[in-house]
Amino acid sequence: MSGELAPWLVVAGLGAFHGINPAMGWLFAVALGMHRGSGRVVAWATVPIALGHAASVLATLVAFLALGSVVELASLRRAAGLLLFGWSVWVFRRGHPRRVRVGMTAGFAGLFVWSFTMASAHGAGLMLLPALIPICFADASGTVPHLATTTTRAVLVVLVHGAAMVGATALVAFLVFRVLGIAVLRSAWINLDLLWAGALALTGLWLLVA
Repeated sequence: MSGELAPWLVVAGLGAFHGINPAMGWLFAVALGMHRGSGRVVAWATVPIALGHAASVLATLVAFLALGSVVELASLRRAAGLLLFGWSVWVFRRGHPRRVRVGMTAGFAGLFVWSFTMASAHGAGLMLLPALIPICFADASGTVPHLATTTTRAVLVVLVHGAAMVGATALVAFLVFRVLGIAVLRSAWINLDLLWAGALALTGLWLLVA
């Protein structure tokens, strides 16, 4: 049972990790709420941010599963591992791609597109592949189930991941907005870019050697 539960804990843990990363949206939600002077705006902003993140993750996972139906799983794992490790090297050397600019008057669609783009650029979906494989491929030999079955499992992965992500995003956003204030970021700011790059590298290596 613990072996079956472990991948789901990884999925939820990565969701929380993505949620506390300011690049994934909580900082923007706080800024938007302060600009409009409303805590409701902070809460409202987490909805399209979470949906955009989930859409990006789902697109990545479905693409991986679709390729897995026509490509040998071992080869697909190696390709994903190399992609993740290469992306981590890029982040270490150059930083993340230029941020998508969204103004303080952004609506639901604007926040959704911004979140989708940021999650895709950061490789959020790719980080879930090590957990996705044991969840979606029950046969240890690598035999791929029907695409409809694996897609259903991928949707469940996205729901668990998204719930953890939006919970962490809302918690940090309201903590900063209501309690700590934006000034705390000047003295307590933690740059998660290097931590994120390290996580990408470890994920890539895991896919390559596991």
